Amino acid sequence: MVKSYRDLEVWRLGLDLVETIYRCTAEFPKSETYGLSAQMRRAAVSIPSNIAEGQARSSSKEFLHFLSIALGSLAELETQIELANRLGYMEAEAALAQTDLLGKKLHCLRTSIRNRVPSTSH
Repeated sequence: MVKSYRDLEVWRLGLDLVETIYRCTAEFPKSETYGLSAQMRRAAVSIPSNIAEGQARSSSKEFLHFLSIALGSLAELETQIELANRLGYMEAEAALAQTDLLGKKLHCLRTSIRNRVPSTSH
C-alpha cells in the first residue's frame, strides 16, 4: 500500500529525470541559462512535484488531476529535449528513453486509479 508519494516508482523516476536534465543543461551554452535551460529544468521539476502534491491530496480525483499536469509537463519537457538536440546542445536518446518510461508508468498509474474510482457520470 502506498503511504507516501515517496513510495511511488513514478515519483522516483521523475527525480531521476530531473537529475538527468540538470546535468545535461549544466553543459548548455551560457546564453541559454535563462532560456531553454531554465524552461527544461522547470518542466522537469514540475513532474515529480505534481506527483507528490497529487498523492498528498485527499481524493483520487485530485490525484488524477495532478497526474494529468505531470503528464503535460512531461510532454513539454520532451519537446524541449528534442529542440535542445536539434540545436546541438545535448544528445536526446537517453533522456527521451527516461521520458518514455516515465510516461508509460504515469499512464498506467492514472488508468489504475481511474479503474478504482466509481464513475459519477450516468
